[in-house]
Amino acid sequence: MKKHVISTSRAQTIDLAKHLAGYLFDGCVITLSGDLGAGKTTFTQGLGQGLGISKLISSPTFTIMKQYHGSLDLIHIDAYRLEGLHQDLGLDELIGTEGVCVIEWPEQIPDLIPAEHLAITITRLSEDKRDLKLEAHGARYDALLEFIS
Repeated sequence: MKKHVISTSRAQTIDLAKHLAGYLFDGCVITLSGDLGAGKTTFTQGLGQGLGISKLISSPTFTIMKQYHGSLDLIHIDAYRLEGLHQDLGLDELIGTEGVCVIEWPEQIPDLIPAEHLAITITRLSEDKRDLKLEAHGARYDALLEFIS
């Protein structure tokens, strides 16, 4: 299943992610693709708010991974710098095991992305406007998209 959403503001992107967070499940994997500045971390911040995480979520570009505790734990991975370098980092032990795993730049670690996941591509249309394409891979993720309008 696929959904297509146009967000006209940062707040609307956060609200969409907060809404989605209410339907996430333990072991959920979400991939976020898009150019630098597209809004991947903004979307993740919204997920965090929806999961009750009060700590500020920032991009883990240089630390590779950050973990936050909420109603479900959030594991935030930025794979931007990982092309071909992830084998010894143990990321495979984190992805899809518990909590919610959000992976920015999943194209850098394609062999670690489970067959079942929610793929979101964010395209920047203007300063405030974003095009979000959500594609479910697997029945549990199809059910998630039922709640997105």
